[in-house]
Amino acid sequence: MKPASEAELAEIVRGANGPFVVRGGGTRGIGRAGVGEVLETGGMAGISLYEPGALTLVAGAGTPMVEVETALAAEGQRLAFEVPDMRGLLGTGGGSTIGGVVAANASGPRRVQVGACRDHLLGVRFVDGTGAVVKNGGRVMKNVTGYDLVKLMAGARGTLGVLTEVSLKVLPAPEAEVTLVARGHDLAAGAAAMAVALGSPFEVSGAAHLALGEGETRLRMEGLAASVAYRREALRARLGGDWDVAEGEPSAALWREVRDVAPFAARAGAVWRVMLKPSDAPGVVAALAGVAEAAIADWGGGLLWLFCPGGGAQAVRAAAALAGGHATLWRQGPGAEGEAIFSPEVPALVSLAKGLRATFDPRGLFNPGLMEG
Repeated sequence: MKPASEAELAEIVRGANGPFVVRGGGTRGIGRAGVGEVLETGGMAGISLYEPGALTLVAGAGTPMVEVETALAAEGQRLAFEVPDMRGLLGTGGGSTIGGVVAANASGPRRVQVGACRDHLLGVRFVDGTGAVVKNGGRVMKNVTGYDLVKLMAGARGTLGVLTEVSLKVLPAPEAEVTLVARGHDLAAGAAAMAVALGSPFEVSGAAHLALGEGETRLRMEGLAASVAYRREALRARLGGDWDVAEGEPSAALWREVRDVAPFAARAGAVWRVMLKPSDAPGVVAALAGVAEAAIADWGGGLLWLFCPGGGAQAVRAAAALAGGHATLWRQGPGAEGEAIFSPEVPALVSLAKGLRATFDPRGLFNPGLMEG
């Protein structure tokens, strides 16, 4: 089922007798396989407003990401939150949509500097479980009091309503980009270097460590060419040691690898996504020696990707919980079949989530059970 307009979608929802599996491009599907009729957003596509001078873009939720990126690139602009491409890691095809990006709150390495997708979201339109059209935020959209629905819909994965339109803040693309690379570091040394870099005044826009092979720490800076050149040398001097330099496209390629978790794409096994305090990343990886064969620490260590060929669900969740973090089974593999996808929530959050779903989707139409197992 692929409605061609918001009005058609609302009519479908009002007349529904059973649940829907809400789908954008189908490129980031995690969680339990949905039960219900597939409801695609691809018919509600197209950029309806783009004002480069105002750094504002409004597009239908089903608009392909490639269309958005092409339009922005033509004006020397971009979505600053660096949208990950999960197709290689998850083995999916097709093309991502802007609504799917928002629904997943998909955010890449630049989050350490500019924030997540939700921080660039100005407004949303969506159809709730009663078939009503809800508008929140944006330049010309009527606000609904009581909830910040713009933030709420980012990361809800279509469980509260079906996005039909999103409004986003865009930013200029930088004139220059450079990455400092140190090889032979373990994660503890890499984490220390990332902490120094992110605590410096040199505007680091990416800080990652790849704990595979010989180990590699990467630190990125972007901006005006003269500024980037100065900050590069100043940071190298502050860090000390031997740092190689990658500039332009070679630098960008390093961050696409981190952004898309590319080193794990061709390996058979479970992949876990762990959110935690950056300072706890080395301890968690050390605790999982023998379980996690490789790790990628992004966001200065606050985002940890773990490759576990044997699954390791109990050990991963225990290590994450001990550090005050939480783990999501991003890709299943041998030893992780049938495991819960998301970490168990505390009772207060369970109650809050149920209340929100009862408010926005009282009949349980949208992706039922997706976030519960």
